[in-house]
This record gives sequence, structure tokens and C-alpha cells, in this order.
Amino acid sequence: MKIDLKKTLQQLYPNRIDILILIIASATLLFIGLHLPVLTVRKLWAKNTFSIISGIMNLWKDKYYFLAVIIFFFSVILPIVKLTTLFVIWYVRLRDNQRKWLLYGLGFLGKWSMLDVFVTAIIIVSVKLGALASAKAERGIYYFGISILLAMIVTNLQSNLVNRTKQVI
Repeated sequence: MKIDLKKTLQQLYPNRIDILILIIASATLLFIGLHLPVLTVRKLWAKNTFSIISGIMNLWKDKYYFLAVIIFFFSVILPIVKLTTLFVIWYVRLRDNQRKWLLYGLGFLGKWSMLDVFVTAIIIVSVKLGALASAKAERGIYYFGISILLAMIVTNLQSNLVNRTKQVI
């Protein structure tokens, strides 16, 4: 049986306050994670600390436009689109197939969500292999990573609710 468009997913599951809390927590942690330092690199006497935002700006300033755009897309745009879509799925009246299509798309995009965390890890490992430099992960990468994980959890929770709703209604 099809879902009646008169109800949102939130209206079908009004006791599931955890979904909204997780979306808000993820958005908050994302904002913090984008602005806090994620990486500190030391070379002899020089020390550079970067946040995701400052790293994008430095790449752009140094004319690494392609890298700046890629990191901006995967680290800023994609997480914001994902959280906005999760909010829409929760609060907007959609057909069952629309919800499923959106959640499928989020699941596909979720595979790219941890790109920054992996890039930071690779940088740290590669710099540590050199004798004259060191790299250290900063707290911003943890905020960013937790934000992405929370968004993945919300995607999974909403997918389970959509699948259950189809069977119940």
C-alpha cells in the first residue's frame, strides 16, 4: 500500500525525536569541524595549521583551483546537501518512491563523505615518513568525522523507517 502524502515521515513517527537531534548535532559539528584546525604540519622551524576552510582558501590563493574546488565540493557542499536532504526527508511530504530515491542517493554519496578524513590521514602518514617534517591531526578533523558519521546514522535510521512504513501502511 502507498504512503498517504498527507503525512511527513516525522508525522508518521512523532516519537522519533532522535532523528532531529542527530541532524542538528551533525550540522553543528560540521560547522565547528570546518572551522577548527584539522592538521598541523611542521617543517624544521616552520609550523602551519589548517582548517578545512583555510586549506581551501590557501589552495585557491596558491592557484590550485581544481583541488580547492574538489575539496570544497566534497567537504562543504556535499555534507550540507546531505543534511538538508535528511531534514527534507523528515519534514516534507514526499511519496514513498521519492523518499527511497533520495535515501538511495544519500547512501551512494555517503561513500565519499569521509574523503577529508582519509586525505588528512594520508598526509600525516606521508609527512611522518620524512625525517625533517611532522604532521599532527587536530581536533577539527574529529568534529568533522563525527558529523559525517552522525549523518550516515540518520540516513540509515530514515531508510529503516521508510522500509518499515511501506510494510505497515
